[in-house]
Amino acid sequence: MQLGQKIPIAIDRHLWDGAIAALLIILYAPLLIHWYDGWLNKSISIEHEYFSHGLIGLPFAAYIAWTHRQQWQAIPDKSNYIGLGLLAVGGVFYLSGQSELVNISFPTVLAGLCLWFKGIPGLRLQSFPLLLVILATPTAFPYLIEPYALPLQRFIAGVAGFLLIQFGIDVNVVGINLFVGGRIVEVAPHCAGLKMLFTSLYVSLMLLYWSGAWISRQKTTLLLIGAVLVSVIGNIIRNTLLTFFHGTGMDGAFHWLHESWGGDLYSAGMLGMLVILLKVIERSVDAEPQTPDSVSEGD
Repeated sequence: MQLGQKIPIAIDRHLWDGAIAALLIILYAPLLIHWYDGWLNKSISIEHEYFSHGLIGLPFAAYIAWTHRQQWQAIPDKSNYIGLGLLAVGGVFYLSGQSELVNISFPTVLAGLCLWFKGIPGLRLQSFPLLLVILATPTAFPYLIEPYALPLQRFIAGVAGFLLIQFGIDVNVVGINLFVGGRIVEVAPHCAGLKMLFTSLYVSLMLLYWSGAWISRQKTTLLLIGAVLVSVIGNIIRNTLLTFFHGTGMDGAFHWLHESWGGDLYSAGMLGMLVILLKVIERSVDAEPQTPDSVSEGD
């Protein structure tokens, strides 16, 4: 008798979960396709290109959520009415038709579902994949901070000019502009490395979670600081090369590194440096001698 009662309950639960999953796919599959098409073909706005790390971040978030499925099922069903509020807000954003609000509705609805079905414990369980989704959701945030990137632009232009002078290149730096051979290269806001900085920090979070190093505050801090340094130094070198190529008439090399697959290859190399950096940090931190207190705690 009990078995007969459990089977309909299980079927109802699977049907309910399947219906919600189908609804999410119907609502947000076109949006995700639009994001991916824009990121891959660079047909999306410049500001939204800053979130192209979602190409790898969103599948990774889905993978983490999938690995949590047994823990999710073990959490008692307990609705939190804040979740219902988030679902309502997400629905309003989606129906507004404004691209920014429709984008934001995606993580809002996901967070609302976590709270509505499992309450705070469910939200806590899925907090990291939700964070990856939030940080990969295209918004106007880069547009808002670009005006404050001027000091970084000037710094990159100044250092790039200094490096070119060391190699005997006649270069004149005026603000964010570099003049070489009668040609000008501008370190524009989107060339100041903000996109690569966002990507480096995002990938660092993924690496910290994947390796388990996130539980160490020291490793986390060192990797995030290292990611900033790798991003800034890598962007200075890239702008130096672009200025050299453009100023010396090597237009093919300039376009290859600036707009073609050379830029993607260069970015991939910078991200690869983060993997190496994490390995170095782990070996260095793990090799530190333990204090007597830490040994006694371990025992």
